[in-house]
Amino acid sequence: EAMKWVETSLTFSKAGSVSVFETTIRELGGLLAAFDLSGEQVFLTKAQELGRLLMPAFNTHTGIPFGMVNFRNGQGSGGWAGNSAILSELGTLQVEFRYLSHHTNEADFEVKAMKPLQLMNRIEAPYGLYPIKINIDNGAFAEQQVTFGALGDSFYEYLLKTWLQGGKKEQWLRDMYDRAMDGAVEKLLLASDRTGLAFLSDWNGRSNHRKMDHLVCFMPGALALGAYTDPKGLTSKRAVRDLAVAKALMFTCHEMYHRMATGIAPEYVEFPTEGDMIVGSTAPFYILRPETAESLFILNQLTGDPIYRDWAWEIWEAIDKHCKTSHGYGALPDVTRVGSGIDDRMESFF
Repeated sequence: EAMKWVETSLTFSKAGSVSVFETTIRELGGLLAAFDLSGEQVFLTKAQELGRLLMPAFNTHTGIPFGMVNFRNGQGSGGWAGNSAILSELGTLQVEFRYLSHHTNEADFEVKAMKPLQLMNRIEAPYGLYPIKINIDNGAFAEQQVTFGALGDSFYEYLLKTWLQGGKKEQWLRDMYDRAMDGAVEKLLLASDRTGLAFLSDWNGRSNHRKMDHLVCFMPGALALGAYTDPKGLTSKRAVRDLAVAKALMFTCHEMYHRMATGIAPEYVEFPTEGDMIVGSTAPFYILRPETAESLFILNQLTGDPIYRDWAWEIWEAIDKHCKTSHGYGALPDVTRVGSGIDDRMESFF
């Protein structure tokens, strides 16, 4: 049924300006995943069409893509961040476009998608950590804020996954990843004062903001995957450290769910000095984010420890209980209150 719909009804001709990042990870990635699982050519054909429509975004002096592209006139634009590119957006295109390039024999997909990472590799980032905004014209840092949460997160994830996708041959990608993990442990990793919950704080180059987004919960899985594929071996000092941090962060991400009245995590949590984890003051909602689930899956698969499967089932039961509707699953406006209602929207990343 899905294949028939894509073949006969899916069209991009009615779209105007779209987000390059969101369209890549959700639509292009979805089509490529469907092709990879089914082998049906229609998914690859549509992905190729979409990929070509996205290509004009890369027509910049530096190769850093514009945040938006207009499908009707083929023009790129800066989007909400103006002349700055968002770190997570410029660094979360490579897995999809390289896969598309490989299966269509169109080298341009890979060449253009890799340029932003190659440019970041040439820039000296303190402690291997990159600020969340980069000037599109010259590649300079546009601010100092560093985070593994919103606007930064998947840049670091894709350093590792792009290295793995390339058969572990592009050592510079692994080096960027390892420098960033060293920096994260040295500058961002903190623990709550009362119960010792590990978390990755935000950092502006001078001080730490004691908060952690739900988005950061991709990191337990990434750290574990990095440890198990470490060129120095799983028993190396670095891999042992990264796996230990992965497990500690995984426990915190589980607690973000477990401690809520609904059993579901908020958008972010805070860790006040001399206190413990509390719900973020401005965002008690849950929009069906998948990061914790992915990390639990990876840790279970790599370590074989059934606790991660048990935690995943506990979370799933809470989501099924509180987010399910007659036509899918909806976001919760307030995870701290049972019966707060369900929003009439379901994000495609769910």
